Amino acid sequence: MLWATAGAAALGFLVALEIAARRLGIPGPITTQAREAVFAPKSGFLLYAGMALTMVVLTWRQRLIALGAAIGIDVTVFVVRWLADARVTEGHPFGNGALWVVLGCGVIAVTRRTGPERLLLLKGVALGLLLVAGRKTGDTWLLITAKTRPAVLDQYLATADHALGNPSWLVGRIVRATGPVGAHVLDYVYVQLAVAAVCVALYQLRHVAVERRFPRHHLVRTFLVIGLLGPAIYMIFPVVGPIFAYGPGASGTGGVHWAVANIWPETAPPMTAPQPMPYDEITPRNCMPSLHTAWATVIFLHSRKGPRVLRYAGTFWLIATLGATLGFGYHYGVDLIAGVVFALTIEAALRSQARGWDRSGTQMVAHGATVFVALLLSYRYLPMEMARHPLLYGPLLLLAMASVIYGYMRTTKLWETTTAPVRQQEPQPELV
Repeated sequence: MLWATAGAAALGFLVALEIAARRLGIPGPITTQAREAVFAPKSGFLLYAGMALTMVVLTWRQRLIALGAAIGIDVTVFVVRWLADARVTEGHPFGNGALWVVLGCGVIAVTRRTGPERLLLLKGVALGLLLVAGRKTGDTWLLITAKTRPAVLDQYLATADHALGNPSWLVGRIVRATGPVGAHVLDYVYVQLAVAAVCVALYQLRHVAVERRFPRHHLVRTFLVIGLLGPAIYMIFPVVGPIFAYGPGASGTGGVHWAVANIWPETAPPMTAPQPMPYDEITPRNCMPSLHTAWATVIFLHSRKGPRVLRYAGTFWLIATLGATLGFGYHYGVDLIAGVVFALTIEAALRSQARGWDRSGTQMVAHGATVFVALLLSYRYLPMEMARHPLLYGPLLLLAMASVIYGYMRTTKLWETTTAPVRQQEPQPELV
């Protein structure tokens, strides 16, 4: 019943988002996903990552067959495109096979499986498709924010960022000093964040095929919820980022230059009274909070129970993601603080839901949500005070984030030392 309800809610949300996107004249998530069954996919690596999640419910023999089928389909499609002289100008030349295999597993589950085996295979298919659908949903959300939020609040965050010493400007100069090698490494980490998440998730789900059930909580759940809720905050607090608001900017119709000034990362922004500023209808308003920071944070958290190489990889991905978000001018420092608080609050809520709500879990989620709202309000209504008194507000911002980190660590440690609450079941009638 829980999986059916979640599936119906996800389908309803996708349909609603598709309708909203069509009304704005842009393709929705269902349309873009359907196109990838035939045309060159924009997310080839992600489609194979989704197939890998689906394969956690299969035996090793079935996995090899599925992988071979996906590669065979991709090779066939590539040859057909080559013979037809259909060049791939956008997207990847591979990935269609992975999507076809996942859809094929869904057909097999409905037509060839029964009972628990059907349910388990459908869960695997849903997990793989949700990962890809989450990406398409996020892309549509970003286009919607650009179309529906003509004014952005970058000046407020740039002013508040003075309390932290303008970290985006500092890290931006450091990344430029590292040359193309450092930039390419950070760019790969930034772009392939979902693939890193799948690597951690595959470790967590490695026993599903043997135990014939999914764990109560795993990384993919948090990853998808962050991607679902985060864009809603973009609609409330639209921000384009330093490289667009204070860097090269974006050129719209007639060559209009939308940036305040071209000073990133050489010169820190002036400390003047902020105000909303108009921007184009193309650039996504996807800065507050930093979802890349939130995703990297939960990857770090879920990698803590893995082997040493996975823990090291989780730590590296978190540090590199923070460096990329700041060093490429995609985010302000205050975005990252909000992203960490956002991630820990959602992770605590989902873990509480999985084990059963108790007082410690409720208090942790309430504290995280309160701090997150307080951060948004302070960025919007107190940026000048924060810029004028950095020695006061800078430590306060870090202390607010640290309080949520400490609360999460204390709560999870308490959960590990106590047994999970037992959910009461209705008594079963006796058989006569």
